[in-house]
Amino acid sequence: MPELPEVEAVARALRPLVQGRVIRRCRVIHAIAVRPSSGRGAKQAASAMERRVRQQKIRAVERRGKYLILQLERGVLVMHFRLDGQLVWFDSSKTSGHIDVALEMNGGTLGFVDRRHFGRVQWTASLDEIPAIQHLGVDPLTPEFTVARFTQMLKRSRRPLKLFLLDQKRIAGIGNIYSSEALWQARLDPRRRAHRLSAGKARRLHKAIVDVLRRAIECCSNPVPNFRDSQWWFQGLESILRVYGREGKSCRACRQAVRRIEQGGRSTFFCARCQR
Repeated sequence: MPELPEVEAVARALRPLVQGRVIRRCRVIHAIAVRPSSGRGAKQAASAMERRVRQQKIRAVERRGKYLILQLERGVLVMHFRLDGQLVWFDSSKTSGHIDVALEMNGGTLGFVDRRHFGRVQWTASLDEIPAIQHLGVDPLTPEFTVARFTQMLKRSRRPLKLFLLDQKRIAGIGNIYSSEALWQARLDPRRRAHRLSAGKARRLHKAIVDVLRRAIECCSNPVPNFRDSQWWFQGLESILRVYGREGKSCRACRQAVRRIEQGGRSTFFCARCQR
């Protein structure tokens, strides 16, 4: 699933491509992509979105947590990629391959693609109308994510550190990959209770979160996402990962085998020797 670094890289690459362009036409090809969270009214939502975004200029491209935001003259387009969603670009109104939603603009077409249909595109008059975004926690790459604030958040939680980091209502944008990586860099056991962390270890984890995310953004941005290539995906991430997806392989610090456990129904990767 694309997490904060991947979505941030997409936002940075997309901004110069679409910002200032006018959406001449919106085509919802697979209504499931705009289906409301209730699971009903997909056709109505598709028809409404096609009407509402037509002839609107894209004023800004932003990111909120794992959400990609297209600020329009009236309202907002919100995209969430979930597991496999991605964007593609065509230099004309003609598209090919699997496309869920096509935004035809002056000079090209932006397509939202998710063959497994987990990702979503939504138009809303205001971000205030989307509870999931309204309830997002602090963005870890903003000045508001201070050591003091983070330490207080930890003290108020009795959850294991890994599950604490995955809670989007506390910290927005961290997922399964970068929570495991930050905990490895901070040398902290993912099963440790958040409220039991000392001030020094809280500072260490805070620094690890910021460092890991910034390093991942740099990796996701080099090379720049190529929306014209329908097969594009982020390259080189495996080279910066220290534990995620490396069960049974040697820890890059101590050479002991990386372990995988399940927490909250998701895999956690860590080194039992380094992380205590």
